[in-house]
Amino acid sequence: MIMLKNRCFFLYLMLMSMVCVMTPSISHAAALSTLEQERLYSVLPSVEQVSEPSGEFGVRTLHQDGEIVGYAFQTNDVLTIPAYSGRPINFQVIMDPQANILDAYVLHHDEPILLIGIPEHKLHNFVSKYQGVNANQRVVIGHSKDDSAITIDAVSGATVTVMVANETVMRATHKVAIDLGLISADVATAAPQSTINTEVDQVKDWETLINDGSVAHLSLTRGQVDDAFVGTEGEGVDNARPEQRDEQFIDLYFSDLTVPTIGRSILGDKQYERLQDELVAGEHAILVAGNGSYSFKGSGYVRGGIFDRVQLRQYGDIISFRDLDFTRLNDVYAEGMPRFSEMAIFIVRSSYELDPGQDWSLELLVRKQIGPVSSVFTIFEGQYQTPEAYLNRPEAVASEPLYDERPMWVTIWEQKTFQITVLVIALALLVIILFIQDYLVRRPRLIHFIRNSYLTFTVIFIGWYALGQLSIVNVLTFVHSLFDDFNWGIFLNDPIIFILWTFTAAATLLWGRGIFCGWLCPFGALQELINEIARKLKIKQYTVPFGIHERLWAIKYIVLFVLFGLSLQSLATAEKFAEVEPFKTTFTLGFDRQWWFVLYAVILLVINIFTRKVYCRYICPLGAALAIPTRVRLFDWLKRRKDCGSPCQLCAKECEVQAIHPDGTINASECHHCLDCQVTYYNDNRCPPLVATKKRKQRKQKEIDNALVIETVQLEDKPL
Repeated sequence: MIMLKNRCFFLYLMLMSMVCVMTPSISHAAALSTLEQERLYSVLPSVEQVSEPSGEFGVRTLHQDGEIVGYAFQTNDVLTIPAYSGRPINFQVIMDPQANILDAYVLHHDEPILLIGIPEHKLHNFVSKYQGVNANQRVVIGHSKDDSAITIDAVSGATVTVMVANETVMRATHKVAIDLGLISADVATAAPQSTINTEVDQVKDWETLINDGSVAHLSLTRGQVDDAFVGTEGEGVDNARPEQRDEQFIDLYFSDLTVPTIGRSILGDKQYERLQDELVAGEHAILVAGNGSYSFKGSGYVRGGIFDRVQLRQYGDIISFRDLDFTRLNDVYAEGMPRFSEMAIFIVRSSYELDPGQDWSLELLVRKQIGPVSSVFTIFEGQYQTPEAYLNRPEAVASEPLYDERPMWVTIWEQKTFQITVLVIALALLVIILFIQDYLVRRPRLIHFIRNSYLTFTVIFIGWYALGQLSIVNVLTFVHSLFDDFNWGIFLNDPIIFILWTFTAAATLLWGRGIFCGWLCPFGALQELINEIARKLKIKQYTVPFGIHERLWAIKYIVLFVLFGLSLQSLATAEKFAEVEPFKTTFTLGFDRQWWFVLYAVILLVINIFTRKVYCRYICPLGAALAIPTRVRLFDWLKRRKDCGSPCQLCAKECEVQAIHPDGTINASECHHCLDCQVTYYNDNRCPPLVATKKRKQRKQKEIDNALVIETVQLEDKPL
């Protein structure tokens, strides 16, 4: 038995001490999938040999008659750019020896917008337009004044998704083509980048900043915008009347606030210093300010999404901005600076390697609606060149193209500093709560307030904001990765999930499943808060008879083993059946998907109104996976008395998840560590053994008091 426990403990250390996050659908060492083969041979039917993935980007070389006829790679092996869902879209790209794209095909995506009404084939049709595009060419979504650019129409209703798709395909293809030597690196990237001269630090007025090029300007009238759509489906749509053509559409100003003179002049000393403290090496803060009827920010972006009206471009690479890259600007200090209806600071992350010494352009995307769900786009560009006085230019040297040597996950962690900081503080607070739980449970109101506050944080921040809901899919993915090409970098690509899994693994080994299920699971926390509200509204609660309840426990283990068995055959199939978890519907997609998924999640929440956490207790495969190693936990800090269970049944009856057996023992594999039983344990007005002891003490004290009274009376009656 001891040997078996040790083996279980060792297996658990292997499985749970590492984190389980999304991996690409196919890794470097994986064999070509059926889908990949079908696409490859449909494009190059005469290919005789496909090599194993090689090089930094896992590129397969395609041979025919002993000659190289092409290359195939997956974009997730080159770079990962989060799309609308917060996760990257993975493409297979096939390229010929001249660096022309022969085929680009979507292998995997998690885009919710393609799950709720927009047919997926529209994304495939969009990507098919990259056939024949060279890795050195520029591709623009919508229309552009740049005649050298290739323009591709967006998919109506999925603008953000296709913008990310364009950036992913073109940036990945460009990187691979340079790596293979098919194209030469840009002159700018072959030389060391310029740096900002921090010794030039002056304060200038607005007019001077405009005149010396520190601030660039893009102004459009309604007539200019209408003229840009001539020849497109948007021609004549919502056009300005003749007398309105000269009206201002947008008056846009933009600049690099990272330059001390520019930043200090516009932001003031304190605001500039604070901005510098927030930026990491290689990052740039871009000012965008505008007036007019058109908003450069718009209202269509969402938390976790990207801005679809404004972006930067340098070397042909698109620089997109997410919500975490955006800060609203209110206070400006440059003398003579006009009032703007919108001002913002956008952060260019270091992963883009923006070179301040080279021209870059601000691109404004303008849309016209041509139907209920159809629209067309055009792009207006404003050029920016950092004034020479603010730059340190190194001499160009002959060198290979520069690449960011840091792993991708390092950049991702830098971008999510705020989320990581808040989560780490919250987890540290939870550890403190656990260590002082004996003190807190003696104060019922305090522990009740702390617990409900923490559950609210778990739902809102971890669940909906940080998208940190762990899933059984993570466990299955990790198990399979052990038999594949294991790569720590892949697991580190989602810092929130990584941190939560690390903490959950440690907490499960120390205290058991209850720490995650009772405090850190967003869906579990949502159920508990809903049930709390139901109880306050006096909604009748139903308790499952313990004999039936004990048998229903087995369901979640059956679900776990079925999913694991399916994953052995096909991980993709297991992921589909893992929709038994309502987590994706509730948090990742925010109930914005097909009605049957929403109905399922809502039914579980409605049932929870009358019986607490039914899903967690009987269905959740993740809970089952965590319950198994709970049996080898190191600590048991939930105190019991010999009277518990015989004769006292109070805690067993009050336990909301029925984790306490009639004999008084706590089943740690089912306990959610809510600490309610510990509140009762220390309450001498509720715990029957304590109440009895208290009464005995009171009777004894009363007897002593009575004896003292009698003795006093007797002494008073004695004659002196």
